[in-house]
Amino acid sequence: MCDQPSRTLDAMDAPRLPAPGLVTALVVLLALLAGCTGESRSAPSPDVPSPTASSDESTEEPTSGATEAPTEEPSTEPTEEPEPVDPISMAALAQADLTGGDLRLGAVRERTSAYTSYDVTFASTTAGRGTRPLRISGVLNVPTGRGPFPAVVLAHGYIDPAVYVRGQGMTRERGFLAQRGYVALHVDYRNHAESADDPRVDTAVRLGYAADTIAALHALRRSRDVRVDPDRIALFGRSMGGGVMMKALAAEPGLFAAGVGWASVSSLEAENFAQFQRPDAPLAQLKAEFRGRHGLPAEDPGFWRGISPRPLFGEITEPVLMVHGRFDDTCPPAWARATQRAMTRAGVDATLEWYDDGHAFGPAFVAAMDRTVRFLDARMPA
Repeated sequence: MCDQPSRTLDAMDAPRLPAPGLVTALVVLLALLAGCTGESRSAPSPDVPSPTASSDESTEEPTSGATEAPTEEPSTEPTEEPEPVDPISMAALAQADLTGGDLRLGAVRERTSAYTSYDVTFASTTAGRGTRPLRISGVLNVPTGRGPFPAVVLAHGYIDPAVYVRGQGMTRERGFLAQRGYVALHVDYRNHAESADDPRVDTAVRLGYAADTIAALHALRRSRDVRVDPDRIALFGRSMGGGVMMKALAAEPGLFAAGVGWASVSSLEAENFAQFQRPDAPLAQLKAEFRGRHGLPAEDPGFWRGISPRPLFGEITEPVLMVHGRFDDTCPPAWARATQRAMTRAGVDATLEWYDDGHAFGPAFVAAMDRTVRFLDARMPA
C-alpha cells in the first residue's frame, strides 16, 4: 500500500454534530436504562474498542504527515539471499570446498642417483566436499635426500584421453625439477589413464582438471611418505595445463606459492573454442553437442566468460611466470601477451618470457627450464 499524506479537515469535510442539549438528554436516558437492566459493564462488547484513551486523545485529529520511524524495531534484520551461480562456472569452482589427500605410492618406475619415480594415486572429488569422491592417478618424482622439499604440481596439456597413458606430457619437466631438488607430482586428471571417470567432464569444460590439481596439493601436504614443505608448492601447467593453472589460482587464491604457464592456451575460453573445437566439426554438430547445456560463444557469451579465468585475475595473489615461444602456431603468442597484460592490470605479479621456439619447446627447453627453476627458487626460498 502506498503512503498518502493525510489532510486537515475543513468545513466541507467535517461531519454535522447534534445540538448540545440533545446530546445531554441522550446521555441521561442511556444511564437510566443501564441501571434498570443490572447487567455488568466490566467487559466491552467485542465490536466496541476499549475506552483506554482519555477524551482528549480520542478526539485528536490525525497528524498531517507520517511518523519518521516505526514504533517497533524489527526483531531481526532481513538477510539477502546470495545469488545462485551456474554450477558450471569459475564462480562455482571458487565456492566449492575442494579437498584432497590420501597420497598412495605404488610401483617404482625409475630410480636414479638424483630421484626416485613412483606411480601414485590420490583422492579428489567431483566438485568439492560432499560430491562423489574420485581417485586420480599420476607420477611422482622424489629427490634423493631427507627433505622437506619444495614441490611442483604438474598440469599437462591436451592429449586425447583415449590414447593418454600415465605420466604423459611433462616427463622432461618432471625429471628436470627432481634433479634440481623439487618433488614433482604429475597429475593425470580425471578420465585419464587409471583415474576415475567423471561423467560431467565434457560439460564442465575441464573445470574438474583444476579441482584435481588443487587436490594434488592437499595430497602432498598431508603425505606421511613424502616430506614436502607445505608452504612451498607451485603449480606448473603447459598448453591446456596453463589454463588449468590459471583457473586453480583464481579459484583458490593463496593456496599455491607460485604459478607457471608454458605455451598456455587463452585465458578466455571463447578463444580456445574458436581455435581448437570450432574447426573440428560442422557448426550444427557442435550446437547439437552443447544443446541443453549451454550455447556456443556467439549465442551464450555470458557462459563462456563465466568459465574463463581472466575475469577473476584480480583474485590471484601468487606470482606468475608465463613462458611462450615466438613461433608457437598452436597457442598464438598474442594470447600470452593479452593474458600477461590482463594479469598486470588486475594487480598480479606476472612475468612473460619469450623464446625462439615453437609450441613443444625443443631447442629452448633447457634455457626455459633454467629460467623456470630460478623463478621458483626466488619465489619459494628455503
